Amino acid sequence: MRGSLAELEAVVAVADRGGFRAAARDLGLSSSALSQQIANLESRLGVRLFNRTTRSVSLSTAGEQFVAEIAPALTAIRAAFELADEHRIEPTGTLRLNTSIGAARMILAPYALELLRRYPSMNVEIVTEGALVDINAQGFDAGIRIHEAVPPDMIAIPIGREIRPTIVGSPAYFEGRRRPKVPADLFDHLCIRGRMASGKIYRWEFEKRGQAFSLDVPGTLMLDESDLMLRAAREGVGLAYLNEWQVAEDLAVGRLIQVLADWTQPYPGLCVYYPGRRHLPAKLRVFIDLIRELNTASPSGNA
Repeated sequence: MRGSLAELEAVVAVADRGGFRAAARDLGLSSSALSQQIANLESRLGVRLFNRTTRSVSLSTAGEQFVAEIAPALTAIRAAFELADEHRIEPTGTLRLNTSIGAARMILAPYALELLRRYPSMNVEIVTEGALVDINAQGFDAGIRIHEAVPPDMIAIPIGREIRPTIVGSPAYFEGRRRPKVPADLFDHLCIRGRMASGKIYRWEFEKRGQAFSLDVPGTLMLDESDLMLRAAREGVGLAYLNEWQVAEDLAVGRLIQVLADWTQPYPGLCVYYPGRRHLPAKLRVFIDLIRELNTASPSGNA
C-alpha cells in the first residue's frame, strides 16, 4: 500500500475535525507529527490532499475524493479489529469516557476504579465537560449523562439509582430564619443560584401530587459547579439545590439541614450511552457488563 493505516486515519481525522490541532489531540499525537504523516503520504501520492492557510485547513478536490473512498474502508477495518478484540481473554486498550464533573464523581469509585481492578491491562480516560459533545466525532467510546440529556440516536444503559434533588442549608443559616414550608417561601430566603453549561440560569424544579413547576429563586451568589455550591451552603451563605448523594454525609452529621423534602421528587439517573454498533469493542463491553452486574447486585442503587 502507498499509505500506512496510521496515515489514512490521520487524513480522515483532519478532514473530520477541520484542523490539525484537534485531530492530533484525538489521535494522541503532536500537531507536527500529524502534519508530517500527511505530508509523507501526499509526497508518495504526488497529490495535495489539503489546502492549508495560516487560518484554515480544507480538503482539496483530490482530498475530498480520496476521503470519500477510504473512509468506508477504514470503518470496516475498525469493525474487523473490534470483532477480533471481542475474543480477547483480557481486554486491553484505553476506554475513553466523556461526562460531566458531577457524574464523574458518582461513577469513579464504584465503576471506573472497579474496572481497573478487574482488568489491569486496561486504561480509563475520563474527560469532564459541562456541555454535551459528539462522542463519536471526538473519539470517545461512550458518554455518561443523566437520562434526559442522552441524544435520542444513542443506545443508553442505566447506571445506578434514580437521582433525588435536595434543598439544604446550614444550621447557622437558619438561625433567626423560619424554614420554608412551601416553595413560594424561598422568595424570603437567600438561595445559591446555578448557571448551566448552556449559559442559562437553572430554575429549581418542584413536584407534589402531580403538580410540577420551576422557580427562578432569589440569591446574591451564582455558581456553575455543584461542589462550590455545597461549600457555600456549609458556610451559611444560603440554601442550595443539590443531589441527595452529594449531601448525604452532611445531613447525617447535622452539618446541613434539609427542607421542602416533600416537594422534590426523584428523576431517572445516569446512563452510559454509545452509538449503535454491530460489534462492541471488548473494553466497552466489559464496562457495560460491570454496570449491569453492579446494578443487579445493588438494585437500590447503593453500589
